[in-house]
Amino acid sequence: MAVFSPADEEKRRGVRRMKITATGLLLFVALVYVLAEWAAHHGAGPWAGYVSAAAEAGMVGALADWFAVTALFRRPLGLPIPHTAIIPNKKDQLGVSLGEFVGENFLSEDVVRRRLRAVGIGSRLGAWLAVPEHADRVTAELSAALRGALTVLRDSDVQAVVGEAVTRRAGAREIGPGLGKMLDRIVADGGHTRAVDLVVARAHDWLVLHGDSVMHAVQGGAPGWTPRFVDRKVGERVYRELLRFVTEMRDMPAHPARGALDRFLTDFASDLQSDTETRARVERLKTEVLARDEVQDLIASAWTAVRSMIVSAAEDERSELRLRVRASLLSLGARMASDARVQGKVDHWVEGAAVYVVTTYRREITSLITDTVAGWDAEHTTRKIEAHIGRDLQFIRINGTVVGSLAGLLIYTISRMVGG
Repeated sequence: MAVFSPADEEKRRGVRRMKITATGLLLFVALVYVLAEWAAHHGAGPWAGYVSAAAEAGMVGALADWFAVTALFRRPLGLPIPHTAIIPNKKDQLGVSLGEFVGENFLSEDVVRRRLRAVGIGSRLGAWLAVPEHADRVTAELSAALRGALTVLRDSDVQAVVGEAVTRRAGAREIGPGLGKMLDRIVADGGHTRAVDLVVARAHDWLVLHGDSVMHAVQGGAPGWTPRFVDRKVGERVYRELLRFVTEMRDMPAHPARGALDRFLTDFASDLQSDTETRARVERLKTEVLARDEVQDLIASAWTAVRSMIVSAAEDERSELRLRVRASLLSLGARMASDARVQGKVDHWVEGAAVYVVTTYRREITSLITDTVAGWDAEHTTRKIEAHIGRDLQFIRINGTVVGSLAGLLIYTISRMVGG
């Protein structure tokens, strides 16, 4: 059940006081009328007629206005007089009319654009953002909103979305030609030579440290019928030749093996771009790699790392993220405050957004008014409205009494003058 707030109760008390005042004035003029009539019948003189006429007209005016004011909220004296108790009986129609009034006069495109254009949101917002304290405040609010959003999101849901998006994106695009172009540029620029240098240097160091292992491996692969010393000699020869080959390849930039590797990479880059079979094999390999659980787990776990990094940056007032956001806001504010072109863009964007909301959801906005009014209890609505406007309406009764008295006095005076 709806209740009245303390402010509503105070307004109702004010209405009651004004009702007492207006009713008291009615009773006063009624008393004056009775006394004036008594005086006129007992030879008080012509003045009694004037007073009686004024008081009589005052009573008529007071009663008429009492009827009109009362008819707004309830049936006068409880009588079923037509077109009374207007507010409780017409509550729903009043809600519809109010909704239509708001929609036509406040939610029209012209009104919204004219009002927003007069406000000058772009320049005002720019001047506000250009103040460092305001930029700090906006940065803090954005950081809090970002932390809240990341806290609400469930990691499992985001990880599934990220994993699916990455997998779908990677699967929908052929990577062979792109890899071929990249490899072609790397070989042409000599970027692969550092990798080759690193590999052969590590291979040389490994051979030096594990010579016995290499020779034992060669000896172990020899036929069982060969003499042991022959196997040992073969292993030593193979190791020395392998070490010599790797050493020469490390120390000679123009080594034939390096040239062969360059030609292989160049041909492979060309095949990646133009050879159908090579491109198909690369696509099959890509699909197999993406389907592996380890790769999916790696993609999904990337969200956890990114979220942790963003949350930490948002919480740290001196983080690079917050410092950059603050600097961007200050720069944007300065430009909006001084650059008319930027102001125009912001104003146009705000106007467009507001007009879109108004034109798209006008019916929903106005229905909020009509549905709310329709859901109100008729009696409670009547008392609520009366509490807010009833005090002013009681002045109508007072004014009706005063104006009626003056009008009656004037009419009586004119009639006496004309009748001579």
